[in-house]
Amino acid sequence: MRFDFQKQHTIGKEVSCSGVGLHTGSKVSLRLRPAPPGHGIRFRRMDVCNQPIVCAHYHEVVSTSLATSIGFGGVVISTIEHLMAAFLASGADNVLVEVDGPEVPIYDGSAAPYVELLAEVGLREQEALRQCFKVVRPFQVQDGDAFVRGTPSDRFSVRYAIDFPHPMVGKQEYCWTYNPVTFAREIARARTFGFLKDVQKLQNMGLARGGSLANAVVFDDTGLLNREGFRYKNECVRHKILDFFGDLALAGVPLLGHFEVHKAGHALHSRFLKQMMTAPGLCVQAKPVRARRPFFPAAAFPNFPSPYPPAGKPL
Repeated sequence: MRFDFQKQHTIGKEVSCSGVGLHTGSKVSLRLRPAPPGHGIRFRRMDVCNQPIVCAHYHEVVSTSLATSIGFGGVVISTIEHLMAAFLASGADNVLVEVDGPEVPIYDGSAAPYVELLAEVGLREQEALRQCFKVVRPFQVQDGDAFVRGTPSDRFSVRYAIDFPHPMVGKQEYCWTYNPVTFAREIARARTFGFLKDVQKLQNMGLARGGSLANAVVFDDTGLLNREGFRYKNECVRHKILDFFGDLALAGVPLLGHFEVHKAGHALHSRFLKQMMTAPGLCVQAKPVRARRPFFPAAAFPNFPSPYPPAGKPL
């Protein structure tokens, strides 16, 4: 099937799945529904009276502690960054996400299950032009030695660097330029990571109740606790790129630019995005261009061996 990437897209059909919430530890059911042009990505809390809707937009970010959470009128949906990254990577512009809890499923701690879900249902072209914003002036936000910098580019690319004082992490750096094939193969499967002492502190505070070796890479003082090892040698920095990509998806439109990120996290990602999108002259709307290789194509993801069950079934 041929897609015109000047146009907006929604998912091909409704699909449901379920999993465990990272912080509540409770089972969460999720349903993705096709949505009309101009709808964007919106979340509906099915377990709350009147089933309120929250837009996936940087204006609605209410917390960046441990994960990215959006909310409106006291209604919150947490840990959305992996799902948002999958939407942006696939080219899905308009989707209604129905969830029966305060957070989306963590699954294996990566975006791969969501990539599989979207690849199975496919996309449907819509009769509305797609917007795209382009960085036209260098811009940086900083917090101590951590920073996020954006510079002009005709494509999306990111260079991310981390530095953790642990023998199996240390300094890692990775450069990635967007396309759906490399997202699925190089970024989507990278899992969230943490340190055992921090996980134990969070669980004592009533958080991370659903956290386990099944959905995170966990380090003790000297080594890695996951018997299967890493999916990539530098899985940690790749996951940071996944989080950054998902956080930038809250722009509501694809962004073109080159981004350099050093020792940042959700809070700095969010601050950078909000300032970049609201400060005059940093971003402009790019004109739709018909090209053989569009900016954010919705091409099918590559087929790679999947450890996940078919869409619609619990993981």
